[in-house]
Amino acid sequence: MPFPTQRLRRLRATESLRGLVRETHLHPGQFILPLFVCPGEGVRREIGSMPGNYQMSIDEIVKECAEVEALGISGVILFGLPESKDEMASGAYDDHGIVQRAIRAIRAETSRLLIVTDVCNCEYTSHGHCGFIKDGDVDNDTTLQWLAKSALSHARAGAHIVAPSDMMDGRVWAIRQALDANGYEKIPILSYAAKFASVFYGPFREAAESAPQFGDRRSYQMDPANGREAMREIELDLQEGADMIMVKPAMPYLDLICQARQRFDVPIAAYQVSGEYSMIMAAVRNGWLDHDRAMMESLTSITRAGAGIILTYFAKSAARLLA
Repeated sequence: MPFPTQRLRRLRATESLRGLVRETHLHPGQFILPLFVCPGEGVRREIGSMPGNYQMSIDEIVKECAEVEALGISGVILFGLPESKDEMASGAYDDHGIVQRAIRAIRAETSRLLIVTDVCNCEYTSHGHCGFIKDGDVDNDTTLQWLAKSALSHARAGAHIVAPSDMMDGRVWAIRQALDANGYEKIPILSYAAKFASVFYGPFREAAESAPQFGDRRSYQMDPANGREAMREIELDLQEGADMIMVKPAMPYLDLICQARQRFDVPIAAYQVSGEYSMIMAAVRNGWLDHDRAMMESLTSITRAGAGIILTYFAKSAARLLA
């Protein structure tokens, strides 16, 4: 029966009623906090475009991870700022590299926290691109060798999950082959399967010091206009051995998170990237938005679209609010 028999406002009258019928729920266990590890000791350097986030030395990262674990957050994903960079991204797959040392230090001080590693080269190359440069472009198949070595190095150091973010064709297959051949067949791969060439990565490039020195990444990251192609990328990564897939960025691509949830029966992650975070924080600082409500509404929208895992710089603030 229509109105006046049907009155949907009945179930919105109080917070208790709204909570009782709420369809989408957030919990700290679905969050992964991105962290930026840098050389030195006692370093905790705030990132100008990402207030509340820091480049941290390993000793500070360990302290941060203890707090993250205590908040009930599932894990962290590590991005490394190496002591030096070169054309071969050698710091990415050095067993004594910055991320590898951070993994071992975190493992020694935490018991339940998942350590995810970003498997890419842009932070480690002198030119800022994600692979080997040949004739002015990233050479796909040579880069696969670097990625496989990096993932294997992270696994040896104790990473729980490796997450390739480079968007090279065949990278999941190359990494799966390397892990399995060396006794790490139990290490899951969280693939950045649909990663778009997005303007919303701007603040991250300051944080990770990874801006390309020439050109851009549009020849390997996805065209933001292509939704059907995103589904093909996800399908291919699953065929190559990905255990979980990711859509990045999150909020501009909620439609694709929803499509992926409907099509693929695997865990789906979404990365609420630096630009999404910084936009909200800028509006908050100008008094235009309420911090807690904007944060929770954005995270709820990502969950409602179908992501069970959210990589977000709001992880700690949201976990405190949900406690």
